Amino acid sequence: MKAVQSFTILKELVPTWYFNLFPENADSYSTCYYNSHCMNLSGEEKLLAAKNDEYNSETARDLDTGYQLWNRGVMLTVENIPFEKLLHREEITAEDNYVFVRKYFKKHRAYFFFLKNIFSFRNPFKEIKAFLNTNGIKKIDLTNPHAEYPEYKNYVSKILKESPLVSVIIPTLNRYEYLMDVLTDLENQDYKNFEVIIADQSDDPDKNFYKDFNLNLKLVFQNDKGQWLARNTAIKESNGDYILFFDDDSRIDNDWISEHLKGLEFFKADISAGVSLSAVGDSIPVNYSFFRWADQFDSGNAMVKRKVFEKIGMFDRQFDKQRMGDGEFGQRAYLAGFKSISHPFAKRIHLKVGTGGLRQMGSWDAFRPKKFFSPRPLPSVLYLYRKYFPHEYVKNAVISGMLPSLIPYRWKGKKYLYPLSAVLSVFILPVLLIQLSISWKKSTEMLVEGDKIEWL
Repeated sequence: MKAVQSFTILKELVPTWYFNLFPENADSYSTCYYNSHCMNLSGEEKLLAAKNDEYNSETARDLDTGYQLWNRGVMLTVENIPFEKLLHREEITAEDNYVFVRKYFKKHRAYFFFLKNIFSFRNPFKEIKAFLNTNGIKKIDLTNPHAEYPEYKNYVSKILKESPLVSVIIPTLNRYEYLMDVLTDLENQDYKNFEVIIADQSDDPDKNFYKDFNLNLKLVFQNDKGQWLARNTAIKESNGDYILFFDDDSRIDNDWISEHLKGLEFFKADISAGVSLSAVGDSIPVNYSFFRWADQFDSGNAMVKRKVFEKIGMFDRQFDKQRMGDGEFGQRAYLAGFKSISHPFAKRIHLKVGTGGLRQMGSWDAFRPKKFFSPRPLPSVLYLYRKYFPHEYVKNAVISGMLPSLIPYRWKGKKYLYPLSAVLSVFILPVLLIQLSISWKKSTEMLVEGDKIEWL
């Protein structure tokens, strides 16, 4: 995989971001990458990219422009532009890196970046000069203003008129209490041409539970537990050209299906990644409120055209009973050139209940093991990182994920506790290294074995 030339801080703070990699074998794909020599902006798009004259290099100016536009919801695409034309030949200077950090990250990040570079034995005089010269750079808001699509509201969708069959796929495990609400919400959908395929992995399946719902239900009772096995099995049972994934502990509005379909058509996309409004954990990101290219795939709320599975396969079963199988699928789809939108109106409330599902099957958090000497992170996380990203990016991803994981999940959003986690990590470093070594060994075994991607 070829990594995009980018600002150093992105490689360190968001090293496994989709857009750090080129879909080099695809002729058309979504991007945040901008090159002034071959990609032209409209007048409206130019207004959404604040001036970036603070930079020394044209490379930095281009990359900053693309980063701003992606964050503001401008849907940049690459259409039949040779890969080589998108490459920047000019290097980003040390000062350019500090300009970027100060523009888009909180002040403490600039100090962190400076200290890290000093202790990494970079030229201290160059670092001090760059740090001081950029001291006057003001932080800007990356979400306001943002691109608006006022024509979407009154858009007359051909797909909704044609009413193609949609296959809603729900894996469930010991959650009938919550599944009751899920199926009731589906009964109330304003879009009617859909089937519901439930892969029931419950310990003692209640077949009578499903009798009274006014839905086109297909039931698959599965003794072997595996969230990706369940979804793959349900996909094989599906008949729709649109596959819509849903979780068994979620609530939705009655226009959920129709919004997914409308969004796919309006933006000529292949995947509609609906936003998940979590009832537990972090606060809701501001960028969930407007359209943009998606940088994650959530198998609890996403519509995928069948042709995507036909080209790249289904979910990799290496991730069964572990995390990030949907992340791997999303990464694979992006690299194949498929376009995915983050859809603010196709939303769900994710209850994240404490029983059943992946919480019962295995660890439900990528970096928070259940036991003291369990792998940290889960082996599947390292398997994903190592499969697609350069070693340096993997290292940065492990560091940036390990430290926050020392904070209990219920306090995950309280970033003022992060310095405490850094101090704590010093005292339990031997334990962290043991946990990491266990995970690394297991992920190596997974890589040697190879993927377990199933095909339609």
